[in-house]
Amino acid sequence: MEAKALKHCGICEEEKGQGIHLYTMFICRECEYNMIHTEPREEKYRYYVKKLKNVNQQQLFS
Repeated sequence: MEAKALKHCGICEEEKGQGIHLYTMFICRECEYNMIHTEPREEKYRYYVKKLKNVNQQQLFS
């Protein structure tokens, strides 16, 4: 059985095994689901917009 690599979710800031990559950001399945099902009038919507602004930040590789 192969171990799944954990990746840092750019939304909830937790280490998760499954999700999607949006440009340079990894988004876990739970956050993806929550973002899709959040209405623009909800308080959480502004939180997701703020977090998604980080998608264009370049990663530094050293």
